[in-house]
Amino acid sequence: MKLLSVLGSIIAAASLASATIWQNDQIRITDYPNTTIDPSGYKFSSYPPNATEFSYKGRWDSQFTSWYSVPGLKFGFTGNQVAITFGPNTIDTTLIAYRVDGQDWQLTNVSTGATHLLVSSNTVGVNLMYPINPSAFEMRVTNWAYGVQIASVHVGQGEKLVKVPDFPRTLEVIGDSLTAGQYGTLEGLSSYGYGLGAGLGNTEYSVTAYPGICLFDKLCWGNPHGMLYQWFRTSDTSSRAEKLYGNNPEWWDFSKRPAADIVVINLGTNDNNSANNVTADGFVAQYKMLVEGVHKVYPRAQIILMSLWEGFSSIGNTYVQSTVTSDVGFVPQIYSVYEYFNTEEYLENPILYDPVHNTTYHSNQKSAPFVHYFNTTGLLQHNDIGPLYHPTDVGHTKIASHLIQYIKLKFDWVLHATGPEVFHDTLYWNDESGY
Repeated sequence: MKLLSVLGSIIAAASLASATIWQNDQIRITDYPNTTIDPSGYKFSSYPPNATEFSYKGRWDSQFTSWYSVPGLKFGFTGNQVAITFGPNTIDTTLIAYRVDGQDWQLTNVSTGATHLLVSSNTVGVNLMYPINPSAFEMRVTNWAYGVQIASVHVGQGEKLVKVPDFPRTLEVIGDSLTAGQYGTLEGLSSYGYGLGAGLGNTEYSVTAYPGICLFDKLCWGNPHGMLYQWFRTSDTSSRAEKLYGNNPEWWDFSKRPAADIVVINLGTNDNNSANNVTADGFVAQYKMLVEGVHKVYPRAQIILMSLWEGFSSIGNTYVQSTVTSDVGFVPQIYSVYEYFNTEEYLENPILYDPVHNTTYHSNQKSAPFVHYFNTTGLLQHNDIGPLYHPTDVGHTKIASHLIQYIKLKFDWVLHATGPEVFHDTLYWNDESGY
């Protein structure tokens, strides 16, 4: 789907907290509970943000500030209280999702510098006759442009935190607004990137995606760098990152997380726009460098390149998907990158990318095939793309579902029916037998 140039001024901007969410032509209620408390009225056992019991998910910097789409925090706890104090780097009113064990997501807007009581004796999953003890607490930041900073975490006095083991397999999705969940009803928590990782089950996942970003390292829709540069840094390309780090963002320490087993890349939609002046040859060259860099960091990972999808137009009395040619899309160029990494010449003498020195070099070790191609043609219909040229929630669900099946068949990944919901607020049903 090609983004129109008219979106240039808004593509990298944060969604408004007061924006209306429509579902089936009705307004969704978004008056989430206010969970702010005065901690002086409670007796807590408190933990600093670097507590060894914490498992941070996705990108968090050295100040424990979150970046990109659906970053998270997970830990076990005893008792029936969990509160979090959010630091000064928290964007006020950021919407977070949280849950206990396998219960549905709960939502609340957090305040800068405030303490929020997220779990109490009234929380679903805690007030059971035979509760799990310790329970697991999970939090995700829903907005791709907002972020939170963890200052401290609190449990009931005399209670404790417990480390929750990581799942045995790991997935990372790299992309732009299509992957980040822009214009999804719950943004990152509605995105196919999140749906893929959570839907596979038994899988750790990270969605390193930001709206408007190009793959090619240049200014695109207000983003000062492309993913070839930014993926190796901790923070994204937002104005809040510029405020904190200027032109010197922290390098991402890949050893902080388990190495990815599978990496999915969906980039090129913003590159393939005349407003950004990225040539086809330049795009291919830097796409190869990004794949080489991912392979250097994750030498055992299988890398999936996603083709781009085009929008739909009303033609006569039907809808037709825009023709995907070398003139209007980088689909052939992406396929050529896939072909390049599967040539005998490359596999016999693989090339790796060093982002520190911005150079490529030959590896001394042969490589087995590790790059794959996922063709998105025909996955979406015209009503799967919203008025602002991005997938609807149903569109994201379709993409995630097809990718799950592709990974299952291609890599023999067993699917796990874990039980907890994936996409929140999508429980629609009909109990009317006649009209």
